[in-house]
Amino acid sequence: MRRKCDRGNRWTKRGVVRYSCCIAKTQETDMSRISHIQIDDRNLPPPTPEIDQERKVAIFDLLEENSFSLPKRDDRVVPDGPFSVDLSIREKRLVFDVTSEGGDKAAEFHLSLSPFRQVVKDYWAICESYFDAVKNLPPSQIETIDMARRGIHNEGARVLQERLEGKAEIDTDTARRLFTLICVLHFGG
Repeated sequence: MRRKCDRGNRWTKRGVVRYSCCIAKTQETDMSRISHIQIDDRNLPPPTPEIDQERKVAIFDLLEENSFSLPKRDDRVVPDGPFSVDLSIREKRLVFDVTSEGGDKAAEFHLSLSPFRQVVKDYWAICESYFDAVKNLPPSQIETIDMARRGIHNEGARVLQERLEGKAEIDTDTARRLFTLICVLHFGG
């Protein structure tokens, strides 16, 4: 059982967009989730309205429901969640900076952007077609483009799950939402 409170926030500090949400869930699932996400878009061009909407929807959906846990590695203690995730691109690498809700460092992953380049490019190309179609085409043609868009989105989520293997455990829906945020960062990067 889950209740969403209406205290979801968006605020900026030096160009960094932060989102958080309070969600009451059962004790068991509350520990394996992202409760806060921050996207460092300081060095990116301003997003188009469509890209900004994609980001907002992905963040809302991610904070509403996700599965994120850190596996035990070597003999290190794995901190309990829920987690705060800062997503950024540094030195042409995708960076996941993960902390506990108390602010303690939990993990930091640096992933090469190379495996994402083609799928991100394909995703933005199909999104552009989709955004144009919504304005000009009948529903049957929009549905066809949307199916292709979902297929590419699923491929991007699969790539992300592969890249995070052994670093973080995420379900498909969480991977899809995080992939959208990676696309937003990659678009400007």
